[in-house]
Amino acid sequence: MTSSELDDLRAVYEPLAQSVRRLIDVTIRTRADAATVEAVKSKIDCASDELSTSLLPDSFGLQHAGDGAPMAWGNVVIGVRNPAAPPLIVHHETDGSVWAEFCLGAAFEGPPGHVHGGVCAMLLDHVLGATAHKPGRPAVTGTLTMRYRRGTRLGRALRAEAWVERVEGAKTFAVGQLADPEGVTVEADGVFIHPRNTQ
Repeated sequence: MTSSELDDLRAVYEPLAQSVRRLIDVTIRTRADAATVEAVKSKIDCASDELSTSLLPDSFGLQHAGDGAPMAWGNVVIGVRNPAAPPLIVHHETDGSVWAEFCLGAAFEGPPGHVHGGVCAMLLDHVLGATAHKPGRPAVTGTLTMRYRRGTRLGRALRAEAWVERVEGAKTFAVGQLADPEGVTVEADGVFIHPRNTQ
């Protein structure tokens, strides 16, 4: 697949995921009456039937573009085709640190008005893990420790960042945090392991 073909494919499927993300948000927050909800449900079911006429046999998994670039489009954190993903865009700095800025809405609620702690853990797991991933040499989570400093509010600008503390053989020790404009809400540290069969 050429770069142009990849862009064309993204232009088809990314807007669909964005529309479904919006649908998820308004489904949670709507106050529409029963008749409206029933009519909308019927339209959604029809749309699902149309999209189901041609499906992958399994999950999206990790596919690759023609240049070998990974396409993790089904990933629950960064997947451009996954409506359950925020999705995060992880930026890599020359010093090995990574960061992402984003905002989480109603779909990620745990305690009223706040991001679910498990969602915070999932996002930090991904961002910390991104410090250990190398082209052709993925890393998996060995351990992840979270420290929740205070609630992470929904609807606020958030920043997740992580950096490598040290490397010992196949293990990368990373630390990171999630913060809003008022400061850190969650801290994390983890150990990420390069499986033997990828070395």
